[in-house]
Amino acid sequence: MIDRQLFENTKIAFQLKSDTELERAYFLFKMISHQPLVRIGTAVTNFALKAHLPVEGLIRSTVFDHFCGGVNEEDCLPVIDKMFEKGVSSVLDYSVEGKEAEDQFDNAKEKVLKIIRFADEKNAMPIAVFKPTGFGRFNIYQKISEGAKLTEAEQQEWERIKDRYHEVCELGKACNVEIMVDTEESWINKAIDDLTEELMSIYNKEKPIVYSTLQLYRWDRLDYLKSLHKRSKETGFKLGFKIVRGAYMEKERERAAENGYPSPICNNKDETDNNFNATMRYILENIDDIALFVGTHNEESTYIAMDMMEELKIDKSDNRVWFGQLYGMSDHISFNLAALGYNIAKYVPFGPVKDVMPYLTRRAEENTSVEGQTNRELGLLKTERKRRKLD
Repeated sequence: MIDRQLFENTKIAFQLKSDTELERAYFLFKMISHQPLVRIGTAVTNFALKAHLPVEGLIRSTVFDHFCGGVNEEDCLPVIDKMFEKGVSSVLDYSVEGKEAEDQFDNAKEKVLKIIRFADEKNAMPIAVFKPTGFGRFNIYQKISEGAKLTEAEQQEWERIKDRYHEVCELGKACNVEIMVDTEESWINKAIDDLTEELMSIYNKEKPIVYSTLQLYRWDRLDYLKSLHKRSKETGFKLGFKIVRGAYMEKERERAAENGYPSPICNNKDETDNNFNATMRYILENIDDIALFVGTHNEESTYIAMDMMEELKIDKSDNRVWFGQLYGMSDHISFNLAALGYNIAKYVPFGPVKDVMPYLTRRAEENTSVEGQTNRELGLLKTERKRRKLD
């Protein structure tokens, strides 16, 4: 059994933060802990940006610099290099959302291709990621997921989306950079799942290059994984999965209620935790067939994963098992795991300040809604401030 006090070491957790950065982090999480302040701050910030008021500098020096690596790839280099010195790798995430035009989708694809080439030259970046709606319209994924007939123009649009996926996965395979396909709302997921399975069957013959994402607040995902595992063994390809709890819970439940279908979300947090941990065990017990990226800020699930690895005699540095957290959050997990020799990668969002605001808004809202998350961050930061004063 792994020692349950490992993540209390704040000296290791915040070793890269200067005193000024530590104070900024404390101030930000203090603000985020007040839900009304998050709502008001978000509304005011969005208004100011739309009105072209000069607030980008303020955003950049506070919330942006805490949760994002920079405005472009080169801007992220100091962050990437600094973390890698402490054993923490980076997954650069172009976090621009909500686009609708073909040239914007092509631009997002070119960004990901650039990241893969960038990653090919840096050991600190073994993984690249993209968001499905960064490569194509939400409505196309929805129509395909619902089995609706596409018009000729929509069919051509879908082919262009598939071409973008293939171009990225081909380069990932050529450069030996793993590609993670994020997932989104459940009602567009069938199209994403089916396309990602097709990609895995092509590019994962020898080893996992393409990873899909399982949102485990959905009660049906473990059964889906088991059926896909069976198909992959029959046709001879490897699987790769990032597992997360999920980010659209309220939206999912509201839509299910409005449209009169059963909610795809587990009834409560305990069910979600059990689903997450059971899926983690299934993958680790089948590690020869399925690679795992554990995307979590949950300490207990991380300890459970470490216990399972020890029990199943999976080496800490086995490249088929990675742990990941978001940049700006859960440093006590990331840096303490890295110090012990586990494979760790921080998701490092980047992009123009204005375009990354939807991402930053979601981060702030999630922190207020995840019970205990913000208070845990605040407690650790307070402990480290006190430790430094005594040193």
